[in-house]
Order: sequence, then structure tokens, then C-alpha cells
Amino acid sequence: MQITLDLPDDVAQDLDIKLKNLPRAMLESFALEGYRSGKLTEEQIRRILGYGTRMQVHAFLKEHGAYLNYGLEDLEQDIETLRQLRDRESAQS
Repeated sequence: MQITLDLPDDVAQDLDIKLKNLPRAMLESFALEGYRSGKLTEEQIRRILGYGTRMQVHAFLKEHGAYLNYGLEDLEQDIETLRQLRDRESAQS
């Protein structure tokens, strides 16, 4: 889905001067607020921001002072990822 924002020209110009990449900054702000409010998961943030790994998401959240919520679902996902990596490694041997 593509979302369009209408900003007053003077506000957009001011932000464009202050930020290197206004669209990216707005997307990151959206992701951070979504995570902080519990509406977005780490996996959703990874996909929204185009990161390849969860570690990149963790670095992004840490850089912006966002608390990392690591719960049972996260642990189960990490265990499943580890199983898949082990299976792949075994198949290559």
C-alpha cells in the first residue's frame, strides 16, 4: 500500500532542509511509533524498513532509544529460525 501525505509547502521545505531523506525519516518515525505503541512487531518493522535481518531492526531500535520487547513469540521464532539453519547446514554436508 502506498500512502500519500499532504504537508504545507513551507513545512515540507523546512523538513527537507533539516532531514537528509524526508520520506525515509517519516517512514522510520511511523515504524518507531508503531513499535513503541505495540501496534507493530519487530518482523513488521523489518519488512517496512526493508531490513534483511532482525539484528538490523535491533540496531535501529537501539539507535532510537526504543525498548526491545523480546517475548515468548520472539523466542519461538528464533528457535524455528535456528532449526531451519541447522537443517540447511545438514543438507549441505
